[in-house]
Amino acid sequence: MSPATAPASAVRQGSLRELNLAVVLGRIAAAERAPSRADLAAETGLTRATVSAVVEDLISGRLVTEADPAPRAGAGRPARGLVLAGDGPAGLGLEINVDYLAVCVVDLAGQVRHHTVHRADLRPVAPADALARLVELTGRARADAAEQGLTLAGAALAVPGLVDDAGLVRLAPNLGWRDVPVPALLAAHPPLTEPVEGVPPLVVDNEANLAALGELHADPGGPTSFLHISGEVGIGAGIVLDGALFRGVRGWSGEIGHMPVRPEGRPCRCGGRGCLEQYAGQEAILAAAGLIGADLPADTAAARLAELAEAGTAEALRALQDAGTALGVAVAGVVNLLDLDTVVLGGGYAPLTPWLGPPVLTEISRRVLTAAWSPVTVRSATLGADAAAVGAAGSVVRRIIARPAGWLARTA
Repeated sequence: MSPATAPASAVRQGSLRELNLAVVLGRIAAAERAPSRADLAAETGLTRATVSAVVEDLISGRLVTEADPAPRAGAGRPARGLVLAGDGPAGLGLEINVDYLAVCVVDLAGQVRHHTVHRADLRPVAPADALARLVELTGRARADAAEQGLTLAGAALAVPGLVDDAGLVRLAPNLGWRDVPVPALLAAHPPLTEPVEGVPPLVVDNEANLAALGELHADPGGPTSFLHISGEVGIGAGIVLDGALFRGVRGWSGEIGHMPVRPEGRPCRCGGRGCLEQYAGQEAILAAAGLIGADLPADTAAARLAELAEAGTAEALRALQDAGTALGVAVAGVVNLLDLDTVVLGGGYAPLTPWLGPPVLTEISRRVLTAAWSPVTVRSATLGADAAAVGAAGSVVRRIIARPAGWLARTA
């Protein structure tokens, strides 16, 4: 019987069950300590019988497990707490960037259970071939997840470019991609994940957006409004306002790397001139430090840059100072516009924050109107260079937590 022909009472009963499942699972996921069934009844206003029935469904569906009770001094047996299960559904996070591929598996509790990074210059590689390489890495992640008792319930792919709602990569200038139909290209390969009602098998999104979401959920007690900047060959930004990602009208906000910091400056791959990433992108910094052409892979060169800066090498310090100044000019414009008080440096910027942070703060203090009485914090990202892949995987498990009925329908 379809929902259109089912009795109204049956539809209402099904909807109420879905709502109760989501409410209880959401409380368990957000709790600082493992709540008992009695705690959940008190917090949600549901009857104890309803909470017990919902919890049993969540336990049988491998979404929740019971934790050992905390010691107590009083009489009586302590109630067992409830925590998110570590052996149920998991999210698959994928990332294609200019010089690497990444695959990540995150369980329902947010723990990283698999993480692989493959370094390669993908600019000369056709999109279909780059995606095929990513699928190969995914096969290893699937096998590892299965060995741990996990089921991959959905995937999210992070791409450094403009992505529309259908997963079409309109433009990724540093990869040389234009109008690349990622879902269609991946359709030639075996499914990446198991089908789950209400969880898309694949979501394609901008890598800076997914990195910002990863950072938001990695630090529950942290700021709920901030600018997260991913510093790689290109530079992207994710804007989080009041705990929600700001996407803009078409979902293409955050292209800070193509804000001009020198309007008549160097030509950029995007077709403009003087863009921020020409002065503060990874390759620009390495070139200024004399590390481009040193026969070092990009990740090794970046580590070497940090070593040289730590040692006080003048050329490395000057390169980072100049990059931080350019970055600060762009950041100050964003802070003036959006009134943010926290800037998070992620991606390749994270380990370089000790040297990039001070010139960024100098430009903020010079250029932000409210800086004198409303200081801005600049800090390193909690997730560092892994933020996009972890954030992508985390977005999958958050969809399951928001709508557990879809997962339970699969396991029924």
